[in-house]
Amino acid sequence: MTQAALVFEIDGDIGDRLSDALLEAGALSVTAEDALAGTPEEQPMFDEPGEYSAPWPRLRLRVMAASAPEARQLLTDACTALGIAVPATQIETIDDEDWVRKTQSQFPPIRISDRLWIVPSWETPPDPSAITLVLDPGRAFGTGSHPTTRLCLQWLDRHLRRGETVIDYGCGSGILAIAAMKLGARSAIGTDIDVDALATARNNARANQVECEFLPTQAPLTMQADIVIANILANPLKVLAPALAAHTRVGGRIALSGILSSHWQEVADCYRPWFNLAPPDEDDGWVCLHGTRREAAC
Repeated sequence: MTQAALVFEIDGDIGDRLSDALLEAGALSVTAEDALAGTPEEQPMFDEPGEYSAPWPRLRLRVMAASAPEARQLLTDACTALGIAVPATQIETIDDEDWVRKTQSQFPPIRISDRLWIVPSWETPPDPSAITLVLDPGRAFGTGSHPTTRLCLQWLDRHLRRGETVIDYGCGSGILAIAAMKLGARSAIGTDIDVDALATARNNARANQVECEFLPTQAPLTMQADIVIANILANPLKVLAPALAAHTRVGGRIALSGILSSHWQEVADCYRPWFNLAPPDEDDGWVCLHGTRREAAC
């Protein structure tokens, strides 16, 4: 059995609306790429995880459907609903098995450190002696491919001591809490505002055969932990400074990421009343800010 992919270019400012209309019309999937990628007109974008940015000026959309006629009809219906002209298209025929293999090939095992790997469930661990996090791509942020996640995992690998307690604030896929348990933590609690992320995190913990607790952020959290780690966004991190400090025991450590290199000083200023901060770690324009909790605020 084969499927059809309808490929075309369109202005970026209507790409989101057209993608939604295609999915509502019955498309199996819609993916978007920068149509100018690899050209002198390419415009790289660097945003914090989960933060909306303006679309690329020109998009290449790929619409999956059961057949070429169905794909063309879906596009016609979606464009009619939006009142826009139907763009010129090309058809790609894709075998189901090849499509699955092609998708999986985009998520190879990721080496985090000498002893820590992230491996999708369909792959064989490259290093049987290493600590392996079994994690498949999904809706929740945190697969290990983003620099901020790698920075946090590398920090945990270097600094977590066996038997410590961990809070993963804004846990997403649960990858940091799960890694903490596999690295020897006594307990790990993850919190997130997204109920889908919490469900994903619980499933990932089961897949990795570790016990973690995942709670919605509105649930009461009164404990203090040896380590508090948060890979979210710079602005929420600034607002959360008093709360995250309160959850870190005196002498405990904090690690913060999801911060662009150009923003780390302003985040650091919010945490200095409670923490002695070390120089941040950096990876591809992102930083992990970390430090140790003092006895009392200045």
